[in-house]
Amino acid sequence: MIKCTFENGKGTSLRHVIVDALVLRDDEILLVKRTRKLLEGGKWAIIGGFLDRDETLVDAVSREVHEETGWRVKNIKLLEVVDNPNRPNEDRQNVAFIYTCQAVEKDGKADWESDEVRWFKLSNLPPKEEFAFDHFEDIQFYLKNNK
Repeated sequence: MIKCTFENGKGTSLRHVIVDALVLRDDEILLVKRTRKLLEGGKWAIIGGFLDRDETLVDAVSREVHEETGWRVKNIKLLEVVDNPNRPNEDRQNVAFIYTCQAVEKDGKADWESDEVRWFKLSNLPPKEEFAFDHFEDIQFYLKNNK
């Protein structure tokens, strides 16, 4: 959390805003294996990260997907907002805006945050215990509400 002091002198802790993206192509989803240097490293995850200053949520989705995978996306749509203060394996309370989007083209390569980038059939995902945070549940939410 971010510690800050308001104009009236009252101190508080603010939450981080993050975006996560279910990058889809036909009946597949693009997942990244988080580098071991990161929290929940070595596990599969949907693509995402922190919202930067002076950036919209949609801009952040496009940026994060391209940085972590090298893919460009379109049709970015809000799927859900996750504000659970007790998200599994988090070291801080994040408020996550979860989006779906369509893969368009690959014109770059993954940055240091991803050890592996791979397409999976939505019907053949890695086991739940191999996913970081609550990302498996985000995919299940999508499958339940959008198929």
